[in-house]
Amino acid sequence: MRKLLIASVSCLVLATAARAEDVKIGIEMGFTGPIETLTPPMAQAAELAMKEVSDSGLFLDGAKVVPVRNDETCIDAGAATAAAERLVTSDKVSGIIGPTCSGATSAVLTNVAIPNGMVLISPSATSPGLSTIDSKGLFYRTAPSDAREGEILAQIMTDRGVKSAVISYTNNDYGKGIASSIQSAFEKLGGKITLSAPHEDGKGDYSAEVGALASAGGDAIVVAGYADQGGAGIVQTVLDTGAFSKFVFPNGMWGESLLAKFGSQLDGAFGDRPGSDSPGAATLLEMTKAAGIDGNATFVPETYDAAAIMMLAMQAAGSAKPADYKGKIMDVVNAPGEKIYPGELAKGLKILKEGGDIDYVGGSAVEFIGKGESAGSYREIVVENGEMKTVKFH
Repeated sequence: MRKLLIASVSCLVLATAARAEDVKIGIEMGFTGPIETLTPPMAQAAELAMKEVSDSGLFLDGAKVVPVRNDETCIDAGAATAAAERLVTSDKVSGIIGPTCSGATSAVLTNVAIPNGMVLISPSATSPGLSTIDSKGLFYRTAPSDAREGEILAQIMTDRGVKSAVISYTNNDYGKGIASSIQSAFEKLGGKITLSAPHEDGKGDYSAEVGALASAGGDAIVVAGYADQGGAGIVQTVLDTGAFSKFVFPNGMWGESLLAKFGSQLDGAFGDRPGSDSPGAATLLEMTKAAGIDGNATFVPETYDAAAIMMLAMQAAGSAKPADYKGKIMDVVNAPGEKIYPGELAKGLKILKEGGDIDYVGGSAVEFIGKGESAGSYREIVVENGEMKTVKFH
C-alpha cells in the first residue's frame, strides 16, 4: 500500500511538472537595420508582459514564459525567414511576436508561419497588403493598417492648411503602402500630391531625390521612411538645401534618433503614430517607467498588448499549441467579457482559468476587426523645442 501511495505521488509530481513546462515565445524584430533604435523598447515591453504572466503563477498551471529574441533586420526577407525558421525548428517557440516590418512579416507569414501552423502577432507591420494574405487564422496585428493611417494623416494635413505636398517613401512594402494610402486619402479631401517618389535606404547622397521633389513643389514634404535610414537622409538634405519648410511624418519616422540628430531644426514638423488616451495607456506608461523602459516610444503599447493577447489566448485554450489557441485570440480581445488593462494580466488569467470571458483592452485600446486587424487610434504629434508633443487623439 505504501509503495502504491509513493508511486501515485510520484506520478502526480511528474504530471504537474509536465503541465508546468516552460512556454517559449519568439520576439522577432529589426534589432539591426533601419529601425534598430525603435525595437529595443518594443522588445522590452513584450518581455514586461511575459514577466507579469510568469510571476502570476496562474498561467497554464504554473508554466513560465521564456522570451527568445531573434533579428529580422527589417529589410532582408531571407534573413527574416531564416530567423523565424530558427525560432520554430530550433527554439521550439509556441508563437512569435513580430516581425516588425511589413516586408519581413509577409515573408515570414508565407514561408514559415503558414507552412508550420505558427501564430504571428505583429505590433507594427502596417502594410495594407498583409490584409490580402489568407493566413489561415495565424496572423494578427495590434497596430492598425496604413490604409487607416493614410486617412488620419491626410485629415491632419488638411486641418493644418496643407493644400499640396510631395511624398518621399522608402522603396519597400511599407513605404509603397503608406504613400499610396496618404495620396489617395489626401486627394479625396481636395489636396494635391505633386510627386510621390521612392528613395533607397543606405545611400550617402539624396540630393537627386530631393531635387526632383523640390522641382515638383508643394506646401510640405511627407517623408514616409525610417528614422535610422533613408528617411533621415532625406530630412538632412531638405534641411541643407531649404527645399521645403514643412515636414510631415507618418509612424516609421517617429524615432528618438531623429530628434536626437536634428532637434529643434524639426520644430513645426507634425504627423501621427498609433496611440490612445485610454486609461490603459496611462497605466502602461507608469509600468514601463518603473521598469526602466521608454514607454513613450513608438509601438510600445502595441507590443505589450501583442504579447499579452497571445498568452491570454493560450490560457483560454488551456494549451500553448498554436493550433489550439489561434481560435481564442479574437475571443479574448473583443467583447463580451470583463475589461482587462495593463497590470491586470493575472486577473485575466484567473477569469479564463475559471471559464469566464474577458475583453482585453490593454495599453492601445485594441479591438480586432475583420481578419485580425486592429481598428486603431492615433496620436497627432508635433515637434516643439526639439521634442515630440501629443496634441490630439484620433
